[in-house]
Amino acid sequence: MTDDQAVRIDRTNDLLTVVAIGVVAYALANILHESVGHGGACIALGGRPQVVSSVHFECGEEQISDAARRMVSAAGTIVNFLAAAVSLLAMKRQGLHRPHLAWFLWLFTTINLLMGAGYFLFSGIGNIGDWSSVFSGLLPAWVWRPLLALIGAALYFYFARLSARRLIVLVGSGEAAVPRAKSFAVPVYIAGGLLYCISGLFNPVGPVLIAISAAAASFGGTSGLLWLTEFVRRGSDSHPPVAVSRSVPWIIAGVIASILFVGVLGPAVRLG
Repeated sequence: MTDDQAVRIDRTNDLLTVVAIGVVAYALANILHESVGHGGACIALGGRPQVVSSVHFECGEEQISDAARRMVSAAGTIVNFLAAAVSLLAMKRQGLHRPHLAWFLWLFTTINLLMGAGYFLFSGIGNIGDWSSVFSGLLPAWVWRPLLALIGAALYFYFARLSARRLIVLVGSGEAAVPRAKSFAVPVYIAGGLLYCISGLFNPVGPVLIAISAAAASFGGTSGLLWLTEFVRRGSDSHPPVAVSRSVPWIIAGVIASILFVGVLGPAVRLG
């Protein structure tokens, strides 16, 4: 029996641990987008970081160029894609030696990819959000909006298929593969969406950010988690899945992430 086979044990996933892994992955993806992406670009391009929250970042842009402002808007999505690439490499390198980490890396990769593509689609359709700020004024809206929406939709579908192919390694094959996939993906989708929306309730800017940022980025941006599991193919040779057993460290990490995300980033942190 190989090491990878040894960690594959056919048992029911522990729901509390599944939710904890989801909360950590969603919170980290958001922090990378807002703080590292928008915040890092704001500092690097000469802006003044003013406010960061779980649903938005404010950059003092009086002293920077129009091109720099557009780059600050684009940086959040770019960082999400970079994070997904690093996570994907880590997932391939890590293998299945640590089942909980393997599931986290798969979910973190998937969230970052789907959110990134979802921003393109969202801005193209609604003419709001980060990529509306990037393209507005550069080209006529009738040119960039349909094009951006089409690119976003194509990327979203591609990333969902890519994620499903990696998911097969975790859920195994056979008739129970799709139900196994859903038993992980659906709870983390619900937990992540609630985390963003509850945190958004405390944002001082107002409820509009809950609709266009918190709910759109979570329930909308990662909605692929609800249907990408259908791409999991049932192989002819059945093998057991990688189980998510009870993990106290992951549960503690989930609780800490929730408290910080809702209690600190929810009301927003003033930086200057």
